Amino acid sequence: MSGGLYSMDQKDFDQTLDLTKVKPYGDTMNDGKTQLSFTLPVPCGEEAVEAAKQLMKKMGFENPLVVYYKELTEGYTFFNCYGSTVHTVDFSSIHVPKVESTVMDMHETDEYIREHIGRKIIVIGASTGTDAHTVGIDAIMNMKGYAGHYGIERYEMFEALNMGSQVPNEEFIAKAIEMKADVLLVSQTVTQKDVHIKNLTELVEMLEAEGLRDKVILVCGGPRISHELAQELGYDAGFGSGSYADDVASYVAQELARRMHKE
Repeated sequence: MSGGLYSMDQKDFDQTLDLTKVKPYGDTMNDGKTQLSFTLPVPCGEEAVEAAKQLMKKMGFENPLVVYYKELTEGYTFFNCYGSTVHTVDFSSIHVPKVESTVMDMHETDEYIREHIGRKIIVIGASTGTDAHTVGIDAIMNMKGYAGHYGIERYEMFEALNMGSQVPNEEFIAKAIEMKADVLLVSQTVTQKDVHIKNLTELVEMLEAEGLRDKVILVCGGPRISHELAQELGYDAGFGSGSYADDVASYVAQELARRMHKE
């Protein structure tokens, strides 16, 4: 009996789903149930809870409920809240620019390079500017890779150099010239006050000034990087959270082959 009810409920859900008016899903389709966490710079107490509820209402949430709140430090209160949003999005109209390439594993990429390029691809990577974090560039380049995805250093058909962190753009470009690099990989983890935008833009401008921009494949990545943003800043591709060496290596191999054959 329970199985039959479940099937009927599922059918009802499917009938009520409208991809032009998508809401968050909690217990039932279109209920708009949302969990939200935030901090307010106010003293912890009943007034703080009321402030959080009023803020949720202004954000478009009905029946706001503060399920947990705690003083972080004097004058600051943290909240966990629930509410039902009144807003919807038209999912059918959404278009997100994506990197156009077929993702291959390490062995497939090596074979692709042998067949379509015929030599090793020279890649240098770094966390440039004042960024001291190497977790991103290491995940893509280091031999051990990340989460079972081997880094580019392990590929037979890549000559890879990981310059580490806090690499000035000037040094990065100088090394690219010295090694006659095909590909430049830039990782940006620190994003306070949009410092990553400034640094990424500066690198493009310096490459253009040196007449090198069109001679390399320029790729950036990081938690706040998207392919769309990367292209807006003058990069060929951008890889955000959830990207692995497979994604980057596949893309640069196919892009380099495309450019070589175009010539």
